[in-house]
Amino acid sequence: MASCAVEGGCATDYIAISIAILSMILLLSRSIFPFLVHKVPRINGSGFWIPLIQIFGSFNLLLSIVMSINILKFKKRHWWQSCYVWAVWFEGPLGFGLLLCCRITQAYQLYYIFVKRQLPLIRSYIFLPLILLPWLAGAALIHVKKPLNTRCHMGTHWVIPAVCLHTSYVASLVGFTGAIRHIEFRFDELKDLWLGILVSASSIGVWVVAYILNEIHDDISWLQVVSRFFLLITASILVLAFFSISSSQPLLSQISLRKREPLQFETMGQALGIPDSGLLMQRDPAPVIDPNEPLDKLLLNKRFRQSFMAFADSCLAGESVHFYNEVHERGKIPIDDTVRRIYMTRHIIEKYIVAGAATEVNISHRTRQEILTTVDLAHPDLFNNAINEVLQLMKMNLAKDYWTSMFFIKFKEEANMRSNDHDLEQMAGWNFSPRLSSVHGTDDPFHQEHLVKGIDSDTKSQEL
Repeated sequence: MASCAVEGGCATDYIAISIAILSMILLLSRSIFPFLVHKVPRINGSGFWIPLIQIFGSFNLLLSIVMSINILKFKKRHWWQSCYVWAVWFEGPLGFGLLLCCRITQAYQLYYIFVKRQLPLIRSYIFLPLILLPWLAGAALIHVKKPLNTRCHMGTHWVIPAVCLHTSYVASLVGFTGAIRHIEFRFDELKDLWLGILVSASSIGVWVVAYILNEIHDDISWLQVVSRFFLLITASILVLAFFSISSSQPLLSQISLRKREPLQFETMGQALGIPDSGLLMQRDPAPVIDPNEPLDKLLLNKRFRQSFMAFADSCLAGESVHFYNEVHERGKIPIDDTVRRIYMTRHIIEKYIVAGAATEVNISHRTRQEILTTVDLAHPDLFNNAINEVLQLMKMNLAKDYWTSMFFIKFKEEANMRSNDHDLEQMAGWNFSPRLSSVHGTDDPFHQEHLVKGIDSDTKSQEL
C-alpha cells in the first residue's frame, strides 16, 4: 500500500481509470450519436463549438488528474510530464475552468435572450475567454511562484484560494440561473440548469474534500489512495453530467434526441406547437390562384406557398421562401406568448439572418443590423423590412418563371382534383374528419410532401 500510494498503480487506481475511460466513451458517443444516427446537420455558432469545448475540457480534466496525482506508475523524465503542465494548466484553466465557463456562457445567453429580450451584447466567443481570464491568471501565478512539491501537492495557503476560485464560479452559475427562474421555458432549459448545478455542486463538494485531503495529508498512505480514487471518480461523473444535462439552445437535433419526446419535429414551428405548422389537411379548400394578384397575398395560402417553395428549391434559391414561411409561422404565435416568440425569433435569426448562415437571405446590411441589435426579440414587426426586401427579390427572380413551370401546372391539376373530390363528398353527404395524408412521394394527392421530392434532397434538412 505504501509503495503504490507514492508511486501509483494501486488496484483502486486502475478501477478509477477504467471508469474515467468509460465516461469519456459515453460522452463521445452522445456527442456523435445525432450525426451518425439521426443525420443531424452540423450546427454553426455557439451551439456547435461550446459542446466541442466541453468535450475538450472534460478530456483535459480527467487526463490531468491521472498525470498529476500519481495514479499511474511512471517516471517523469520529460518537461511535458511536469506538475505545472498537468496539475496547474490542464487541470485548471484548460479543464475544470473551461467546463464551468461553458456552462456560465450558456446561462448568460439564456438570460439575455429571454429576460432582456435581445441578443447578448458580448458574443460567446468573446465572453467565454473573458471569464476564463481569472483561471489563466491564477495558473500563471502558481507557475511563477512554483509552490508544488515533487508529488504535485501544494500547501494550505495555496489550496484555500484555489477552492475559493472553484466555488466563485459555481456561485456565478447559480446567480445567472436564479435570474431566469421565472421564465417558462419550452424545452426544460431551467430544469437542466438546476440539475446541472445540483450535480456539479455535489461532485465539487466531494471533489474538494478529496482534493484537500490529497494535498494536505500526503504522509498518510491509505488516505492518498482513497482520496485520489474519489478525485478521479467524481471528476468522471462531473464531466458526463455536464455534457448530458444540456442547457444549450433548444436546437431541433437536441429536441429529437430527448427520450421523453415521442415525436421528432421537422420544423421549429412544430416543436413549439404552432397551430397547423407545416401540416396540410385533406379538406383544405382548393385555392383559386390568379397570377395577377400580388405575390405577398398569394403566399398567404399554404398550398401555394409549399408549391412555390419547391420551385424555388429547384432553382437553388429557396432560402427566401423558407424565410418567409418561418416568419409567417411566427406570426401565428400570440403576442403575449413572448417565450415562444423569442424561441422562433432566435431560430430564424440563426438560420437566415446572421452572416455566414447556411441559408442566409439576401437583405441589406441596414435591415440585418436592425434585427441583430433589436431591443425586443418578441416584437411582432421585427422582420417586416426583411420580408419586404425578400418579396421584391422573389418577384424579380422567381415569380415570372414559376407561372410557366411544371410546379404551377401540377399545382393547378392537384387543385382541380381536390375541388372535384370535395364536390363528390358533398353530393354523397359524407362526413370525413380532417386527418393527415398517409400517401408519400410525388403521387401524394394532398401534397403533404414537396411536389417533386427528388429535385432537391436537401429541402427537408433546410426546414430543420
